[in-house]
Amino acid sequence: MSDRRYLANAIRALSMDAVQQAKSGHPGAPMGMADIAEVLWRDHLKHNPNNPNWADRDRFVLSNGHGSMLIYSLLHLTGYELSIDDLKQFRQLDSKTPGHPEYGYTPGVETTTGPLGQGLANAVGMALAEKTLAAQFNRESHDIIDHHTYAFLGDGCLMEGISHEACSLAGTLGLGKLIAFYDDNGISIDGEVEGWFTDDTAKRFESYNWQVIAGVDGHDSAAVQKAIEQAQANEQQPTLIICKTVIGFGSPNKQGKESCHGAPLGDDEIKVTREQLGWQHGPFEIPADVYQQWSAKDRGDAIEASWNKRWVAYEHEYPKLAAELKRRLNGELPGNFDQLATEFAKQLQQNPDNPATRKASLNTLNKFGPELGELLGGSADLAGSNLTLWDGAQGITADDASGNYVYYGVREFAMSAIINGVTLHGGFKAYGATFLMFMEYARNAVRMSALMKQPSIFVYTHDSIGLGEDGPTHQPVEQIANLRMTPNLNCWRPCDAVETAVAWTEALKSKTTPNALVFSRQGMSQQQRSDQQLTDIAKGGYVLRDSDDTPELILIATGSEVDIAVQAAEKLTEQGNSVRVVSMPSTDVFEQQSADYKEQVLPAAVTKRVAVEAAIEDFWYKYVGLNGAVVGMNSFGESAPAGDLFKHFNITVEATVEKANALLG
Repeated sequence: MSDRRYLANAIRALSMDAVQQAKSGHPGAPMGMADIAEVLWRDHLKHNPNNPNWADRDRFVLSNGHGSMLIYSLLHLTGYELSIDDLKQFRQLDSKTPGHPEYGYTPGVETTTGPLGQGLANAVGMALAEKTLAAQFNRESHDIIDHHTYAFLGDGCLMEGISHEACSLAGTLGLGKLIAFYDDNGISIDGEVEGWFTDDTAKRFESYNWQVIAGVDGHDSAAVQKAIEQAQANEQQPTLIICKTVIGFGSPNKQGKESCHGAPLGDDEIKVTREQLGWQHGPFEIPADVYQQWSAKDRGDAIEASWNKRWVAYEHEYPKLAAELKRRLNGELPGNFDQLATEFAKQLQQNPDNPATRKASLNTLNKFGPELGELLGGSADLAGSNLTLWDGAQGITADDASGNYVYYGVREFAMSAIINGVTLHGGFKAYGATFLMFMEYARNAVRMSALMKQPSIFVYTHDSIGLGEDGPTHQPVEQIANLRMTPNLNCWRPCDAVETAVAWTEALKSKTTPNALVFSRQGMSQQQRSDQQLTDIAKGGYVLRDSDDTPELILIATGSEVDIAVQAAEKLTEQGNSVRVVSMPSTDVFEQQSADYKEQVLPAAVTKRVAVEAAIEDFWYKYVGLNGAVVGMNSFGESAPAGDLFKHFNITVEATVEKANALLG
């Protein structure tokens, strides 16, 4: 047995032992890809276990995240803070080794993977970030940003449609430092994939403008080595290395079968597998010589020290560029941003215009964009409708990646997952746009950003039946409630240009929470506010209009329906009622405020409440109570001009007054 096979067997042993102890997991993929991983991690991967977040490290993504014991074994063996006891706690509560790799739980894990295909799309985002950051900051003889993104993936990743979206764009953009390894083992949970997956993967990726290195024996270290070197030599195209492997390699009775894909091997099979592999060590037992050969600590320190010397030289020659790059990598906004944002909101408050909030969003980008080099925007083929293409936007191409805008094409899901990868990489504030309805295509990627606590920004326009003639296929009804109910996601639906600017400000300032910015197609009436009300917008909900006396009724609204609530309040006041109007651009942010503040805005004693929103009614009963009333939607929309639709669905001033009067008795 070669030394390389012996070292790879350490991965196999740890993987089958941890899965067996947990009585749950996927040993097959780690055992099948161990030889590939050994070559990549010991000979090529540029990383430092002593500093997992070093800026110019290579990124490694395990897109087939069910094989998580592969990356946990690699991190443990190379010297990250992941002990043998951590491996023994695989899939247990509060462990650093959850069932699928989770960002923030385990040092060295670059992204949360498990929903197949998304890790690959995240890797595309990381490679895009590397290429763009390098184009913006590298100078002659100063390649301060220069690293690869490596991704492992399986059949499931390629069957998921997101792989087509993301890899097609990666080829178009010439992401030459993206290298993907396809674990071509022919097995998924249901058995041999030839019954449902017969694509010519090589031709598919060649058509995407990828370099494809096919027919690589994934258990031949020399063949893997040659393939990696060939991939690294081509910086004009991303590379797919197709590695033929045997799932569960080394297991005499289960290798090559679906039985080792998603279940423990069993004690008896592990015993004979040890014999087959020549691994004469007990469970979770790794010899000192194996640790010594796997350790990447000294090499990692040396690589980072060399980069630090280059950084000092770069900083000396280009001090302004270095300071800007450092700020962006640290995720800090320019020091003048708060003042800029505050002054802009005040200016807007004095502006009599009544733009659609999508246009107000564009105006905000035009104001903030020149000050934020880290903005990396894009749209899923709807820039003219989403209005994300601000005056300073410059498209990124394969030949020139120095820009700040990505034409994602009709790829909502990939766009959202790529944005997550860009955000995880660092150095950018990434946003992407589509119609709110088509958030549905991207839903899982939006959820993943919230799960990973990544401040991605999702821009959604055409927020309601207000988009009009396109009809119910394009008119969102339940989507806003869906976004609001997602943990750790702030959804903003502003009512005018001022609230739009504040929503963008809060999204850009966010560090651990993604934000969904929901904008209108139609024009919005500018509301009047005091300086205190202007400040309170950032709290998610605030009193926009109040009565002189203690209110006997509260109207709550968002977006275009805030003006309906204001007009209804005027009519109700004329009738002699004391009415408060609460604008709630972000229910999520409002819920994060103190109990005292929430009581000030929505006093518990005022039980007569009406919510107004051109969206599903059910969400609002948490604020109006079962005895309150909601003016909203209970069905899908129709195709007609917006004004006709609001009347048809009875989302009007008159309907609001009628429901309020019913409560007032």
